[in-house]
Amino acid sequence: MILPRDLIPFPTGRNGSDTAIHNVHFNLTTLREWNYTLYTNGTLSNGSRCYLTPPPYTPVELLSNGTFVNATSCYNPVDPIGPRAATGVAFGVAYGLCLIGILVNLNKHGRLHLPAEKRFRPIGRRWQWYWAIWVVATAFVGLFTTVDVDRFRVVGLPIILTSFFWFLMQQGAMALVWEAVRHWGSWQERQFIDPDPFVLPDDDRRSKVEFWLPLWFYLWLWLNFFLIIPRNWGQIQLQRDPDQAASHARPAATDARFKAAAFCLVVCWLTILFSLRHSIHHYKPRNRGWINKTCGLFRYTPLRFKLILPLALVVVGFQIFVSFSFANSILNAVGNLGSIYAGGYGPILLILVIQIAWGLRTPNEDKELVRQRRKRGEQTDREMGIVRKPAWWRRVNAAGRHDPSDISGGGRHGGTVEMAPIGGGSPRARQDSGAGLVDMSAKPTTSTPSPYAGKSERRRVERARTAAAGILFPNPEAQAAELEIQAARRAEAMREGPAPPPYPSDSSRRRESRTATDVPGSAERAAGNEAVTPPAAVHPTPIRSMLDI
Repeated sequence: MILPRDLIPFPTGRNGSDTAIHNVHFNLTTLREWNYTLYTNGTLSNGSRCYLTPPPYTPVELLSNGTFVNATSCYNPVDPIGPRAATGVAFGVAYGLCLIGILVNLNKHGRLHLPAEKRFRPIGRRWQWYWAIWVVATAFVGLFTTVDVDRFRVVGLPIILTSFFWFLMQQGAMALVWEAVRHWGSWQERQFIDPDPFVLPDDDRRSKVEFWLPLWFYLWLWLNFFLIIPRNWGQIQLQRDPDQAASHARPAATDARFKAAAFCLVVCWLTILFSLRHSIHHYKPRNRGWINKTCGLFRYTPLRFKLILPLALVVVGFQIFVSFSFANSILNAVGNLGSIYAGGYGPILLILVIQIAWGLRTPNEDKELVRQRRKRGEQTDREMGIVRKPAWWRRVNAAGRHDPSDISGGGRHGGTVEMAPIGGGSPRARQDSGAGLVDMSAKPTTSTPSPYAGKSERRRVERARTAAAGILFPNPEAQAAELEIQAARRAEAMREGPAPPPYPSDSSRRRESRTATDVPGSAERAAGNEAVTPPAAVHPTPIRSMLDI
């Protein structure tokens, strides 16, 4: 009888109906009746049940109903962890530590300090950190599942889970790099138009490219997803012996769908590179000539992208490599560990570390925009010759404004209105501040100033404030000082003669002219009086002081 290469005949026993497996005798007739076969990897299976035969897991007895006594299932994790599992746990811990830095940066850069704008939504700056969390989660699950890849004597579900989450991690890593580059271009645009929001049109070729480019990238990324994830993964776990792996697992792991999916990531990487070039072309200084443009592309590319873009290319190249080489593939349960971790997990871990370091070193975008606006304002002030008072100046003046004794119509010093004390302070200080100027015709019998009849709105408000303060906070000493000041000013004004007569207001003049017109003979009498009065009798009113104006 010709058996498959992964099957072996039962060893001979005492007679034709007996077999000895690792020195334990079983009824051969019962084994054949229940369709049990012995495999080269030391397992005994009938298609629905599988048991380990090597010591110390060899069953002690077989019952007539096909049940083994003291048997161990093939799918129990009985072996110790090996190099693949130990390395996977170390990488899993490293990815877990990266999660802390990612959450810190998400909280730092995702927080708003300015009102949200329709053109630059806050979700745009957070997507790179959301994809980083996705990468860490998938890597964490896939790496810790490698523990069961080593512990299972028979390859089963763990190798499928490890491969499944590894491909999801690859897609998340490419999306992370894309969102980092795309958002950097959006940030450059925001800084570019912040001084002048109308410097760029909204319907030009640039805006249309920025609208369609994300759709183009995610189209190819989803093609990679649909070519890999929805498939029959059962063939991948058929690696229970070298012959089975060569006949079943290897063709499934290197089929045309894996190859096409890997080349979809090439389109994604080229799209990322085009997006970077597009942002530099539109939001950085222009260069003439191909040589200068190439040099400008490297000059204006941030150091972060100079590091993560080659690493992303390594990610793409490794997926292409494993779609042709099963010996170095992560889908191989006994594959090359150096290739699996150096090419499959190492570059993505470095991308996360670079992103975290960049996030910790750079400020929040809203705060940076506020700093740039303040810097532009200071530059404009210097050009216009405006000198701003320091912060402590405002604090000191703000503390003084809360004192009721500082309410007065003071002068203007340093861009702020200072109020002289009411009912307090020396008379000289109040005289210098210009507060309490009253009409010379008022009688100094009360401290309440007379109504202001001038045209200065500021003086009228100051006079009303002074009157209100005198009523609310009466101070005999201040009233006496006020009377002394008024008396001194009146004496100064009367030094050269009496005060001029009061000038008639506009309303009285109109009333006199109307009376002269309406009353018969009034105009003639007025004309006659003017004719009789000699010119020498009219004396001009002398101006005694500035208070007469």
